Amino acid sequence: MPNSCFHGGIYSVNPDLVKLDFSSSVNPLGISKVVLKAIHKSIDSLSSVYPDPECRELKKGILEYLRLDLDRDWISVGNGAIEIIHNFARAFVRNKVVIPVPTFCEYELASKLMNAQITFVPLKNLNIDAESIIRRAKDSDAIYLCNPNNPTGLLSSNNIKKILESVTYPTIVLLDESFIELVSKGGMSDSIVGKIEEFDNLVILRSLTKSFGLAGLRVGYSICNPKLGKKLSSYQIPWNVNGIAQSAAACALKDYRHLTKARALIEKERRFMQSYIKRKTKSFVPLVSNVNYFLIRLKNIKSTKLRNFLLNRDGILVRDCVTFNGLESGEYVRVSVKKHDDNALLLQALESIDL
Repeated sequence: MPNSCFHGGIYSVNPDLVKLDFSSSVNPLGISKVVLKAIHKSIDSLSSVYPDPECRELKKGILEYLRLDLDRDWISVGNGAIEIIHNFARAFVRNKVVIPVPTFCEYELASKLMNAQITFVPLKNLNIDAESIIRRAKDSDAIYLCNPNNPTGLLSSNNIKKILESVTYPTIVLLDESFIELVSKGGMSDSIVGKIEEFDNLVILRSLTKSFGLAGLRVGYSICNPKLGKKLSSYQIPWNVNGIAQSAAACALKDYRHLTKARALIEKERRFMQSYIKRKTKSFVPLVSNVNYFLIRLKNIKSTKLRNFLLNRDGILVRDCVTFNGLESGEYVRVSVKKHDDNALLLQALESIDL
């Protein structure tokens, strides 16, 4: 369907069948106990009043967390990162955009809703083809970049910088860093946030859904210069982020220990999962990853068949990648990294059906 976008999560299938969801790539530790305690303490007062439509305290917390000495008008807050993606398209997309593929489908959907012509640029060896993107970006309204890329993982920061240094205003670059905080040790150095003042055509997107386990509360934000931010925020509806979500997000940003603990768990468990698959199976090939999910290439079974079999037999849901542009062959599934006991159940299920 031309105006649809497929996602993982328990509601992508019959939710009654799902016991373990490996199709959603969120913090394996979930929401922190510190945030839960804060929500419980303030839920009565927050529920009975309208939230701050400007998200002032949350914006202040975001700037402190990012260690940016900037004004609040550099920050826009959304009901999840997806709201900002669609507001970005409404604000800046009119005729033509460039999207590397495979990647998150909402960039394509948001652009289609603006009747834009989309130029897809295939990844080269699971990395962005900077030269091709730069060449095809001529006269484009926007370029969408995702790093770490969903579903392939961390991209070359040098290639991203090359694109940013070569593409100038009025072409706007949306750089989605929604998973950057869950990258292995040292990966945060791949973030471009610290260089945001150097580019007048860059919008950086982040999501608290992934990093801090706030999927159900829906909080995302963007960083860009106030000129772009004013245009982006003009498409924002009043009270778009509820008071509980604002409070929880502000609290989560201060609980950095929760994020550090999650990152260490992800690195350890991803190594365990990938090593196990390589040693114990012949039909499944894990692809290199630096983040809290990875692709598995399938040799003797199609992705939809595997997803349905695991779901119906074991209650385990993996992400069927057949809906990603560029992965339609049915050779790939994506799995998230969860806690050890859950990961072990997935691995045992894969081993039991190795063909």
